[in-house]
Amino acid sequence: MQNPSDPAGQLDLSLDLNLGIELQDDLEGDTLREECGVFGIFGHPEAAAITALGLHALQHRGQEAAGIVSFDGSRFHSERRLGLVGDTFSRREVIERLPGIVAVGHVRYSTTGATILRNVQPLFAELNAGGFAVGHNGNLTNGLTLRRELVKNGAMMQSTTDTEVILHLVAQSKRSRFIDRFIEALRAIEGAYSLVSLTNKKLVGARDPLGIRPLVLGDLDGCPILTSETCALDMIGAKYVRDVEPGEIVVFDEEGAHSHKPFPPKPPRPCIFEYIYFSRPDSIVGGRSVYEVRKAFGAQLARESHVEVDVVVPVPDSGVPAAVGYSQYSGVPFELGIIRNHYVGRTFIQPTQSVRELGVRMKHSANRAAIEGKRIILIDDSLVRGTTSKKIVRMMRDAGAREVHFRLASPPILYPDYYGIDLPDRGGLLAATHTLEEMRDIIGADSLAFLSIDGLYRAMGEPGRDPANPKFSDHCFTGAYPTHLTDQTQVEPQPRQLSLLAEAS
Repeated sequence: MQNPSDPAGQLDLSLDLNLGIELQDDLEGDTLREECGVFGIFGHPEAAAITALGLHALQHRGQEAAGIVSFDGSRFHSERRLGLVGDTFSRREVIERLPGIVAVGHVRYSTTGATILRNVQPLFAELNAGGFAVGHNGNLTNGLTLRRELVKNGAMMQSTTDTEVILHLVAQSKRSRFIDRFIEALRAIEGAYSLVSLTNKKLVGARDPLGIRPLVLGDLDGCPILTSETCALDMIGAKYVRDVEPGEIVVFDEEGAHSHKPFPPKPPRPCIFEYIYFSRPDSIVGGRSVYEVRKAFGAQLARESHVEVDVVVPVPDSGVPAAVGYSQYSGVPFELGIIRNHYVGRTFIQPTQSVRELGVRMKHSANRAAIEGKRIILIDDSLVRGTTSKKIVRMMRDAGAREVHFRLASPPILYPDYYGIDLPDRGGLLAATHTLEEMRDIIGADSLAFLSIDGLYRAMGEPGRDPANPKFSDHCFTGAYPTHLTDQTQVEPQPRQLSLLAEAS
């Protein structure tokens, strides 16, 4: 057995991990990766326990790591771990190490920075005015540029996540009041963010000026809550108060609630993928039921591209609401033709060729009784690389389906994302590199169709997409990015220090 400190041993380990990640990417080729989820509560005697429950409800937004920071009136306490929320925060002894009446929490899926413990949020730093913890959902499009400037000016970075940039900007501000330092930091960043942060006196939430990332305000027995989705409020029995407005900063302290709006108002551009994929179906986002919106996507898909079939089959679990809507509109029976195994994860998948061939079947299995001898229409929410879709179509044919038609409840993904969604560059996006007929042939379906961009907007209650004033951040379909992409325009390559830090951790 090699010594873990031996460079050769580290190399073998990294190769094994890379193989595992490569296989996972292959199995999840048509799946968008979650962003992150944030939660904060002020004034509750069981703040950490409530935060842990809230993070459980947000687990779908990130399964790689979770963390909670609390403040007991004199000291900050932090627990950050890789893995699921329940792996750590279901244990009483862990919650007991997080005393205090105020806490913030975060579930992470890494879009910037490797999945290593030093990147797990909330991040914490001691400032001259006291402790400061911050959790971030989103991605800064000038984070790397700001990082270079901060390091050049003497900052010592301890992580590879863009969230640390916010810590340093607040720390370096010369303003006397914390809120002014916080605002000054936000003025320097661009991109998408919803933040929950904690000082020794305040719980602070902030949302980017376009409202790309969601943030809602709730109330539990008079205690204010900030969180990414309303489903976290439902989990703990809290009531929904309102959405934090785009560009708004909300502050809670012993004197009450305060709202600051330091940015010029802009037409909101919330992320359309919150409705397509990210949010839980039982959440309310921007005043809309996610479940009802996804059903409307399916109904619109049936209007646009229906063919004669015997059953409608969702690709679980992401395609279920759209398939319900498709079935209800078209009158074609809904059947669970694919059964998902929820207990298969990366741990059980070994990177061997024989298991690669069985990969999808470990996660999805055909319900032969529902599909044999029938013409079926498969409904999924989106298509990225096409690898899983190809295997599912083949699985349906192997189970006896007479015809297999594939429908996607969103438009073709043509452009990468820079706001917190883990999508490949254009070369890795099937729709960006192939025609519709080529994609149909690759997947092996009898027909293939996507929801149109105007149909997407109509399902959202709009007359269609107005190119001059789009109501949502839909850049993955249209290339119309709502903010500057400073890091993407820089000719300077990514500094080697970032990757070295990840490898050494």
